[in-house]
Amino acid sequence: MTMGALGVVYGDIGTSPLYALKEAAKAAAHGGTLSHSAVLGVASLILWALLLIISLKYALLILRADNRGEGGIVALLALLHARHAQSGTWRAHLLVVGLVGAALLYGDGAITPAISVLSAIEGLKVDAPSLAPVVVPITVAILIGLFMIQKHGAGFIGRIFGPVMLAWFVVLAALGIHGIVQAPAVLAALSPLYAFNFLIHQDFHISFAILGAAFLAVTGGEAMYADMGHFGRFPIRLAWFAICLPALVLNYFGQAALLITDPAMIENPFFQLCPDALHYPLVAFSTVATVIASQAIISGVFSLTQQSIQLGFLPRMQIRHTTSDAIGQIYVPLVNWLLAAATLGAVLSFGTSEALAGAYGIAVSLLMAITTLLAALVAIQWGYSPWIVVAVNGFFFVIDVIFFSANSIKLFEGGWFPLLLAALVAFMMLTWRSGVKLVEAARAKLRQPEEDLIETAVNKCRARLPGTAVFLASAPRGVPLALTQFVKHNHVLHERIVLVTVLIEESPHIADEDRAEVIEIIPGITRVVLHYGFMQNPTIYDGLKLACRQGKLPGIDLSDITYYVGRETIIPSEDIPGMWVWREGLFAFLQRNAERSAAFFGVPTRQVVEFGTELEI
Repeated sequence: MTMGALGVVYGDIGTSPLYALKEAAKAAAHGGTLSHSAVLGVASLILWALLLIISLKYALLILRADNRGEGGIVALLALLHARHAQSGTWRAHLLVVGLVGAALLYGDGAITPAISVLSAIEGLKVDAPSLAPVVVPITVAILIGLFMIQKHGAGFIGRIFGPVMLAWFVVLAALGIHGIVQAPAVLAALSPLYAFNFLIHQDFHISFAILGAAFLAVTGGEAMYADMGHFGRFPIRLAWFAICLPALVLNYFGQAALLITDPAMIENPFFQLCPDALHYPLVAFSTVATVIASQAIISGVFSLTQQSIQLGFLPRMQIRHTTSDAIGQIYVPLVNWLLAAATLGAVLSFGTSEALAGAYGIAVSLLMAITTLLAALVAIQWGYSPWIVVAVNGFFFVIDVIFFSANSIKLFEGGWFPLLLAALVAFMMLTWRSGVKLVEAARAKLRQPEEDLIETAVNKCRARLPGTAVFLASAPRGVPLALTQFVKHNHVLHERIVLVTVLIEESPHIADEDRAEVIEIIPGITRVVLHYGFMQNPTIYDGLKLACRQGKLPGIDLSDITYYVGRETIIPSEDIPGMWVWREGLFAFLQRNAERSAAFFGVPTRQVVEFGTELEI
């Protein structure tokens, strides 16, 4: 598990040495000559950022805020029960904050592959400056290939993630030691005083620029929390403290030592650490490492999308299961190609890793601040002393805010790009969630109570058709609109009616024995509520099969039943209170193009009958 965590969790932060110290050193030089004290100040700043933000905050503090072993922003929202919050309450406001945090991950997902692969390919320019024009085309070709193979699954790549990244961290450490041996004086930067003194003696805007660049060294740290469910708390901590942190610190200090001996190496200190004969092999290895880091980010975005769909924050999309591996187990075609467009657009628009560094960091720093805030509320909810929580989380929140403020000066240098992506995703999430509430309110007005169904079945039904009919219901109470339409037009019922509702709980996993809740309304009419966790794939056929095997639904042949599903057409209306009409129109567009209920919930295609209904919102 520790080996797996090396490849998936630490791919992003493990490739940060390609560009982080370089950008921080350039910010410290601010166009002039890089001084000895500036190099020590930058190295010290990066070291203590890694210790405070990654080691203390994430590894020791945030990893404690798990939802039955699962982490990430969605798990925090589930722990805070924000999903069902009433409008206007503090939990509802928290939900908005949390959804913004989730949306920021999409902005991060678009920038990370771009800056990582681009910075690796730029290593070609160290020995052959004439190759500069081919850097962007090679990067684009690699990224297109990466996004194209997603549909085949990442199972094979996933199996080699860990060993390759272990080798990568060994190379980082070896390069760092090689540099430190040349200038051991760099070890003085272990003292935080160098970082503090250097920052306070700079102009305010220069200090902020240096902080913003140094923050690049900790981007990717949020993956420790997001991927906790895949590997567990202990393997993630072990991989960080035993392998990643020592290797990263050695490499950053090695680069700093190189700049002490020769400040002219500032254009690419990472590759200059390497002996000349090994430059091209290092470029190739760096490219492999950045592809692995990119793959981990893409898989994380797929996983976040699935969780958001399950909890009702995004419209249903086609989700393909490609392999049983934890890495790359799902493929979301729409998200893959939208992410590809954003990533390739970033490469073509910005052109260099230095320009992309301006776009990188602002979204991640805001996400880290949101995570710290939500984790503090979870700790208080769990009974920890509010004073201790405010003191500890407040300290880290102040650090997060400082780094976010420092990154905010990059807003017009490219920081707008991930924020724009995040704003679009957050707006869509909030529109979808509000629209779903309006649709459910419209359904509730049309939905008959169970007493009417009983009365129809007992006294008003002209005939009973042979066989079993399953009606999908959006709510665990009342009569589904598809059944109301069926009785209204046909005046008959099947001999056996099963009303099925899928509920996604705020736990990541629900055990098989708790899956199916079966309630007999009257003989011949049964309600089945299938409970799934937000990390599980909600399949109605498998749920009913399990209920039959457990003896909760005797006498049903699943191969000989008909599934009736309602398909609603949303009509925006100015006369009904709700969202602005143009937002309702956007929701209607999303709803029309969402994955069909039957397909999403795994209903056998040849056994499905759809009933159409128009709903005004």
